Amino acid sequence: MTAGEAPGPILIWGAGAVGGTIGAYLARAGHPVVLVDVVAEHVAAIHDHGLAIEGPIEGFTQRAPAFTPDRLQGRYRRTLLCVKAQHTAVAAAAMRPFLAEDGYVVSAQNGLNERVIAEIVGRERTIGAFVNFGADYLGPGRVLHGGRGAVVLGELDGRITPRLVALHETLRDFEPGAITTDNIWGYLWGKLAYGALLFATALTNDSIADALALPQYFALYRALGVEILRVAAAEQVRPEGFNGFHPAAFHAGADPAAAQRSINEMVAHNRKSAKSHSGIWRDLAVRKRKTEVDAQIAIIGEIAATRGLPTPLVDCLVRLVHEIEDGKRPMERANLDALAEAAP
Repeated sequence: MTAGEAPGPILIWGAGAVGGTIGAYLARAGHPVVLVDVVAEHVAAIHDHGLAIEGPIEGFTQRAPAFTPDRLQGRYRRTLLCVKAQHTAVAAAAMRPFLAEDGYVVSAQNGLNERVIAEIVGRERTIGAFVNFGADYLGPGRVLHGGRGAVVLGELDGRITPRLVALHETLRDFEPGAITTDNIWGYLWGKLAYGALLFATALTNDSIADALALPQYFALYRALGVEILRVAAAEQVRPEGFNGFHPAAFHAGADPAAAQRSINEMVAHNRKSAKSHSGIWRDLAVRKRKTEVDAQIAIIGEIAATRGLPTPLVDCLVRLVHEIEDGKRPMERANLDALAEAAP
């Protein structure tokens, strides 16, 4: 792209909870946005009526071009990948023909999907992102924006580049508090630890806040955080905190009172959101479909194994989620007791 040349539309691949919310806000702010989704009914609803953003933050309906992948044309410099983690490889490969030679892909997802994207489109064309706002797909053409949360952008090598600065300015039209970082891997690993806590709460029918607030499971939550951050340390990653989650409180030698304060802050943050339950819980209880547990949580155990580190809680958590997915286990608090039994 030459100096002064317009960067072109923003392509958002996956127009569900995360992608739909970001895309609608950016389009409303005047940015050219193109939405892509594999759900034909969702695309048709957006085309016919616009994308409705609902919830306590604000409600509005935004028009934007929307396509299924087979109908998309053109090449794009700015692309956001917003699909479930387990669909990353397939979606990135499908997106690649539409990526301009000087373009990039932003992983607005949960997990370490930047590693997968970089293998497909190239590390130099991959930008990391961390998002923690509350959103749910409600149905064709409808998305809930339930609560604000951290939005962080970073180059994989930690540099603060002109494209990162420009992307940050754009994303501030969605989340004014968005920031850039030279430690995006730290945020991603922090989200892995926090995400494991969310997976634990999804073993029950309690809300995120109610489950985290249960005092009888404090030791379990703390041990789960300690286990994952031990792997991060072995990977020489310095985890970052956000929205009440303080990584330092979950180090093995930290005062348990610090972990309790962090959990209390996470409870308070989640009580402010209209999204009371995690997307994980919604996948299990409402949509009756596979979760991101393999791509987001099981990968922690796989990385730990290369370092010779045991992860009994992570391994048990993955097994329990699979059993719920397969209809072999009900969603109830007793699952947290089963998880606690795996603690060393």
